[in-house]
Amino acid sequence: MSKNTYTADSIQALEGIEHVRMRPSMYIGDVGTRGLHHLVYEVVDNSIDEALAGHCDTIQVTIHEGNSITVRDNGRGIPVDIHKKEGKSALEVVMTKIGAGGKFDKDSYKVSGGLHGVGVSCVNALSTHLKAEVHRNGKVYVQEYSKGHSLYPVKEVGDIDDRGTIVTFQPDDSIFNEIVYNYNTLASRLRELSYLNRGITITITDEREIDENGNALSETFKSEGGLKEFVEFIDGNREALMQEVIYMEGERDDIPVEVAMRYNTSYNENLHSYVNNINTHEGGTHLAGFRRALTRTLKKYADENFNLAKEKVEIVGDDFREGLTAIISVKVMEPQFEGQTKTKLGNSEVSGAVDKIVGEMLSNYLEEHPNEAKVIVEKVILAAKARQAAKKAREMVQRKNPMGGSGLPGKLADCSSKDASESELYLVEGDSAGGTAKQGRDRHFQAILPLRGKILNVEKAMAHRVLENEEIRNIYTALGVTIGTEEDSKALNIGKLRYHKIVIMTDADVDGSHISTLILTFFFRYMKELIEHGYIYIAAPPLYLLKKGSRQQYAWGEADRERILNEWSDGTGKGVTIQRYKGLGEMNAEQLWETTMNPENRTLRQITIENAAEADRIFSMLMGDDVPPRREFIEKNAVYANIDV
Repeated sequence: MSKNTYTADSIQALEGIEHVRMRPSMYIGDVGTRGLHHLVYEVVDNSIDEALAGHCDTIQVTIHEGNSITVRDNGRGIPVDIHKKEGKSALEVVMTKIGAGGKFDKDSYKVSGGLHGVGVSCVNALSTHLKAEVHRNGKVYVQEYSKGHSLYPVKEVGDIDDRGTIVTFQPDDSIFNEIVYNYNTLASRLRELSYLNRGITITITDEREIDENGNALSETFKSEGGLKEFVEFIDGNREALMQEVIYMEGERDDIPVEVAMRYNTSYNENLHSYVNNINTHEGGTHLAGFRRALTRTLKKYADENFNLAKEKVEIVGDDFREGLTAIISVKVMEPQFEGQTKTKLGNSEVSGAVDKIVGEMLSNYLEEHPNEAKVIVEKVILAAKARQAAKKAREMVQRKNPMGGSGLPGKLADCSSKDASESELYLVEGDSAGGTAKQGRDRHFQAILPLRGKILNVEKAMAHRVLENEEIRNIYTALGVTIGTEEDSKALNIGKLRYHKIVIMTDADVDGSHISTLILTFFFRYMKELIEHGYIYIAAPPLYLLKKGSRQQYAWGEADRERILNEWSDGTGKGVTIQRYKGLGEMNAEQLWETTMNPENRTLRQITIENAAEADRIFSMLMGDDVPPRREFIEKNAVYANIDV
């Protein structure tokens, strides 16, 4: 078969589809919000694969009323001719057979993202209705499905001048907990894809949001600069140390490698790695190759051009990455991922390819840009000195660690259970609310740690200042984790964690939200593993208590309050008294337990990181010095009352 042919023979069917509906989480991760959005990504990935193969440059995603989704591209269109082995249209094979797709045929696609042929058939299996429309060879072909099964054979319905594939699907409400698509979540991923695949135009439209002129909410993403623009976007709220983004691109052993990086004045390492457009949260061989090349090349340059002995400081790998924002993107024909989550690359050959390309190109850059090289090395030396100060502060934290025998923080009211899997730690704003929480809790499994005022903003503080902060030291000590090794100053010994639920419980006002964000920023920058393991939660105390006669009911928001008022008094409020809780301290212990701490009644929001690059950007914007973008973000998102990271 000649190269670049894409016909029915390119499609290989592997197995049936019923198992997807029985065990959806095995295929899309979960049946909550993450899995629901994953359906969209799988369909979009098919269009991106067409773009990677050079056959598509425009993708449109539409969220309809009722939360159905349409994804349209201008690729070649899925083949519709008869598949020899299956005896039916290749379109039907792709849509109804797990593991059927052109991605298994190396002549059709060199590299691909998504679930390697599993994707679109999974979406079909988990949808009550899916319609596939193919524009190919001047004709329009259509087939519809229900729960993974075709409703009729593929039929030709007209002539057309363009080409491409249009997939519209309605997720199955008997599978998913709730079917509500988050526009910002989808937009963030599509923006990310536009940076990773420069030159592609991606549009998202939300028909649920119509403005006063009758126009639907819509954004278009297109990046000509690719990863360079991605770094500038992520770093938009940080002060750059150099004007230009360092960009490296090359291919080694049939592995295309792209890297963009720039140093800023922050104290955080922000590395984001991708394989075939998949965000590899846990890194892998490509990230290891980049780190090795960065450390080796910068150390060699510094040794040859600076008198490091005069600085009296030993430089280690961590120091080269402080204040660095970098995107590493590789394309691999047959990627091997460790674990089912596909977030860590295992291909050994990729490490060497990235190492060689970055080593050679970064070395050339440093020689050709001595002024920028000097700024980088000075930043590295400063980081090394700060690391030594942080080491002393860290040792002070370790000395106070309960596992070391010197006791827990004095303010901690610990639980009696020693089983971390059932134990909860509430981080509470202030002594007053802390006292109420201590009285209202279940002492067996709930521990309380009151925090005094607003903790340090770690976004703008050096590591040793963070570790010298008393409130932060108390959090480390209460959690029982040890931090930092010579190799990685932020490494966390998560095996020593004393609680598997860490609940941030603050007042439902502006100050409370600020304190929550400060604590979340600390966890994101210094204990990200706790978020990744699903251990961090935000408590949702009620805003109102409504009473009428002997009846009383709590309301968690304005919509709740209006609903109760309508039920009790036709919306007039007649005979209804409303108490507005300004803070946790206004509740007695019994009320706090009943509404916010009792596992049977409470609402906890689990903090997750769907998109690490976007979370990185939002935290740097919210907690940085630049006011205008923070104001714009708050004005745009104030209605949602909480930040979903």
